[in-house]
Amino acid sequence: MSETEHPLTIPGALGLAAGRHPGREAVVDGHVRLTWGQLRGRVQSAVKSLIALGTRPGDRIALWAPNSHHWVVTALAATSAGAVLVPVNTRYKGAEARRLLERSGARLLFVENGFLGKDYLAMLATGDEGGAALPPATLERVVTFDATAHSGSLPWEEFLRHGSRVSDAEANARAAAVRPDDPSDLLFTSGTTGRPKGALSTHRQNLTTYRAWSSRTGVTGDDRYLIINPLFHCFGYKAGVLACLLRGATMVLHPVFDVQRALHTVEAERITVLPGPPTIYTELLDAPGRDLFDLSSLRLAVTGSAVVPVALVRRLRAELFPEVLTAYGLTESCGTVSACSTDDDDETVALTAGRPFDGVEVRVAGPGGAVLPAGQDGEILVRGYNVMLGYMDDPAANSEAVDADGWLATGDVGHLDARGNLVITGRLKDMFVVGGFNVYPAEVEQVLAGHEAVAESVVVGVPDARLGEVGRAYVTPRPGAEPDPDVLIGHCRERLANFKVPREVVVLGALPRNPTGKVDKSALRTI
Repeated sequence: MSETEHPLTIPGALGLAAGRHPGREAVVDGHVRLTWGQLRGRVQSAVKSLIALGTRPGDRIALWAPNSHHWVVTALAATSAGAVLVPVNTRYKGAEARRLLERSGARLLFVENGFLGKDYLAMLATGDEGGAALPPATLERVVTFDATAHSGSLPWEEFLRHGSRVSDAEANARAAAVRPDDPSDLLFTSGTTGRPKGALSTHRQNLTTYRAWSSRTGVTGDDRYLIINPLFHCFGYKAGVLACLLRGATMVLHPVFDVQRALHTVEAERITVLPGPPTIYTELLDAPGRDLFDLSSLRLAVTGSAVVPVALVRRLRAELFPEVLTAYGLTESCGTVSACSTDDDDETVALTAGRPFDGVEVRVAGPGGAVLPAGQDGEILVRGYNVMLGYMDDPAANSEAVDADGWLATGDVGHLDARGNLVITGRLKDMFVVGGFNVYPAEVEQVLAGHEAVAESVVVGVPDARLGEVGRAYVTPRPGAEPDPDVLIGHCRERLANFKVPREVVVLGALPRNPTGKVDKSALRTI
């Protein structure tokens, strides 16, 4: 395949999409609607302004804002100018964002101040507790998307006016100079087990990965893709924006998930693709008044990052989506390693993460590094074009994560089944030991989620004087149901070995989550 047919840089992919589909809608963000031709024009204007402000190839540009057309334009402009995109979690407080900006060495920050009622600029400048704090030394300028004037920052429209000093030819030359193996983004891990680490990926890695992802999942240029997953995360940016860019699909953007707004948007925009974590599908299925909306356009759901009950897959296929897929990945693998396909059955979709993509190897290793046979649990290792360049400025962490032969240690536990599907059992850090026996929470969570009264379930290990640790389960109820902890323990006892059965079940109205939708198990342990 030629570079012309399959560009390996983000500006090349944008140019191809705009050339092939200039009049097709690319972005829908409330009242803002941009065709692929218009999107490319706005990106070029932003590239010119970045050049005018002194942005050099390799500079880090941070983006601290919710899902919006501004986010998409800025991200594509940063990478088209040869810079490295650094997305910032919109739930971060000032100190967290400041540390990320300092560690990344960002020279320019784009921010939408006031999102979710937060004064990001004040938090960044003064510290979360009101104490004085200096902004990162490398940060030279802040550009704001919101219309309000802020001292020391540059409003978006004024930022764009700087581009008048730069010609289209210069902007085009800068984009053409971007090479496939240049770094394109620096995404920081969640940091749930320590200090967040910045994973650096290239244009080639990202585009090759999401060509494979969109081919496996069946996303096409005819799709209208509702992006609810946050764009600061791989699921939103790479499996969302980059997948749509490669296929010429339409991105419909939501800044936060609201079930009624989502239902309205599906009907009004004739949404066909709606990826997300399992919890949003539970809310969609159980939403009051769902039957009042025409949701017949929905075709494809792609989920993962948590236990997916077989019952949920069956309900989704019966009531909302003809096609439901699961996938697996991590930030260090450009966000994707494997995925199911549209002809997989309910059990395969719910109980596995599908097969690795062509060119991506998966190995399961025992404690001594020995390769384990199919069906036997061990640590999942990944090797291929999708494995990050490395952790930025952290050689010790990098050598610990990726060995000399290029194998990435994921920290996830699982096995390959007889058909080559990857089965995720849990995280190494989440495993607990009951009387000398290993318990992987995902197995217990799958059993609990199969009970008709349970919407979601999470299991953690807690200290026990006799056995060392025992399981504690947290569940949320289905609408109208009142789960009985004793009944749920009995449900597990009928289906699991005794040491796997939770000692205690706690019923909650909702599970605590981090900004990417994953359950915050450390917060659960404090309840």
